[in-house]
Amino acid sequence: MEQPDSGAEPADGAGDAVEALDRPLPEGVRRRVVALVSDAFGGLTVTELPAQLRQYARFTPTRRARFAGNAMAAALESDTLFRQRIGERLRESQPELAAAVEAGSPPAAADPVDVAAAAYVLRPVGWVKLVAAAGEEVQRADAERADEEGRRELERLREELAQARTQTKSETERLRGELEAARKEADALQRKLRSALNEVKRGEAAVRRGKAETETVRTEAAARISAAESETRRLRARLGEAEASVEASRRAAREGRSVEDMRLRLLLDTVLDAARGLRRELALPPSSIRPADSVDAVEPGAMSPKDIAARALSDTDPALLDQLLALPQAHLIVDGYNVTKTGYPQLPLEKQRLRLLGGLAVLAAQSGAEMTCVFDGAELAAPVLLAPPRGVRVLFSKPGVTADELIRQLARAEPPGRPVVVVSTDREVADGVAKAGARPVASVLLLKRLSRV
Repeated sequence: MEQPDSGAEPADGAGDAVEALDRPLPEGVRRRVVALVSDAFGGLTVTELPAQLRQYARFTPTRRARFAGNAMAAALESDTLFRQRIGERLRESQPELAAAVEAGSPPAAADPVDVAAAAYVLRPVGWVKLVAAAGEEVQRADAERADEEGRRELERLREELAQARTQTKSETERLRGELEAARKEADALQRKLRSALNEVKRGEAAVRRGKAETETVRTEAAARISAAESETRRLRARLGEAEASVEASRRAAREGRSVEDMRLRLLLDTVLDAARGLRRELALPPSSIRPADSVDAVEPGAMSPKDIAARALSDTDPALLDQLLALPQAHLIVDGYNVTKTGYPQLPLEKQRLRLLGGLAVLAAQSGAEMTCVFDGAELAAPVLLAPPRGVRVLFSKPGVTADELIRQLARAEPPGRPVVVVSTDREVADGVAKAGARPVASVLLLKRLSRV
């Protein structure tokens, strides 16, 4: 960068001594000066910067103007060499403005703030007047803005005053109307009060008449009560006689029913003996096919399972399950994943199935009841390799058929009267099997029972 000659510095220093500001820079001129210094800052080396500004050398112009504005303004005022270097950068970036300011004839169309900032940096002859003129221009613009704002505020206040007057007038009219209505209402209330007083007087007279009538009624009521008590005693006596007659009829009915029960029992024993003899005569083998075997489902090894949602039921006493399984020909249908995801959802699906089926096998051996465990087989990606344990039938639902529907089919397939117990906390499953005559119980009931196996 070109360094100023030795003659320029004393002249500038002499100019500073002759021309100096007697007031602070106008705020607008100061901001523009800081912006000029910040923009020219990047064109200087670190050694060309004053010591107090070297820490801001790597800042962007915007950050320098924000954080180092005061320091740059102080350095520009106190360090003549730094100011001359900034002036050189200004001459390079804005040669026309710098030349016009140094010649003492700034462009008429130029912003007075820009002219004042350039004059403050370059310090030509008469620079103080340029800065003062810029300050006066800024003050004049601020005054014009303030006048314009004052006029707008005055207009707004006038409009608000007109609105307030209009509102006050309408409010006054409304209050007058309300006052007139209140007066009319007060007159009406006075008339009503006079009418009410007359009604009270008439009421008092009616009360006196009512008291006299009441006394008469009391006398008549006392006579009627005495007659009613006599009638009540007579009816009680007749009621005792009727109760004795009914009891005698009940004893006779019980004796007759005992004879009929004996005859019916004898007929039932005869039918049962005939049925046993017919079975021996025809040599009928015991039935090995159960109704659940007729329901269309996917056997283990065909597809993999998915879980279902569950909603809680209430019965959780394991003794209830023992009582149900103790019924003759009981059939326990288990919603598999509903039970496993209630008891041990953290295990993989395969281990959930194995754990549940192992417990059901032991329970089947202990109770002797028929057991069917149903798993959801929808959207199976691969066959499920599973060997059903002894005494437990394992079924998977077909694609498009949920395990809930398969359970309802199993319940409907059973004959009426057979004890069927369905283990699931799903309310839809419970309601569906209940309509088919099955007994729904909660999954937690089976889990508690299996924990004792």
